[in-house]
Amino acid sequence: MQEKKYSIKEWAKDDQPREKLLRFGVSKLSNTELLAILLQSGTRKRSAVDLARQVLRLGKNNLDELGKISVEELMRIEGIGHARALSITAALELGRRRHASQFLEKISIHSSADIVSYLHTSLKDYRHEVFGVLFLNQANKVNHFEIISEGGLTSTVADPRVILKKALEQDAVGIILCHNHPSGSLRPSRADMHLTRKVKEAANLFDIRLIDHVIVSTEGHYSFADQNLI
Repeated sequence: MQEKKYSIKEWAKDDQPREKLLRFGVSKLSNTELLAILLQSGTRKRSAVDLARQVLRLGKNNLDELGKISVEELMRIEGIGHARALSITAALELGRRRHASQFLEKISIHSSADIVSYLHTSLKDYRHEVFGVLFLNQANKVNHFEIISEGGLTSTVADPRVILKKALEQDAVGIILCHNHPSGSLRPSRADMHLTRKVKEAANLFDIRLIDHVIVSTEGHYSFADQNLI
């Protein structure tokens, strides 16, 4: 005899994600239940919780991995259309931004160790190489962070003129260059070394300090300043 499948509305109140959140608080919900609330409803075949479980499986039941999944990949799941895929992606990005904003409000940057946690959070989910810049004020606090360029799996190209133009627009007195290596390698390339020299020389002309160039990957980070290369 085939087992009957019940919709979420037929579950006990304590087992329904929205009612559970209202009664017991958001911290009592599992990742699956939180995701089900984002999805809002299921399909004729599956409940929102069933769909949420499948979405999490796509991310290997790991939110960090789920953050790397593209909208197109999410839409390959039956029942996840464009709107639902965008909602999931937007929610994960809000989580990243919340973490990043809280981090930057608390510290002044004096070494690579002060900033590496933020960079890992901001860059780790990219599957291709991206190049960003942190723009610092006189107190060594970050006024602004921006991705300057995006490239392929192995490299990206950043223009020193664009970097310095944005630094002047932000009234920055210091900048930190950063990019990721999706391959996991932390070894700087010749292009990385060349770009670092060019930006430092150009920044000096405007009394802007190049504080560091940090490479992040799944294996850790590499700091040009720590290696006395700046």
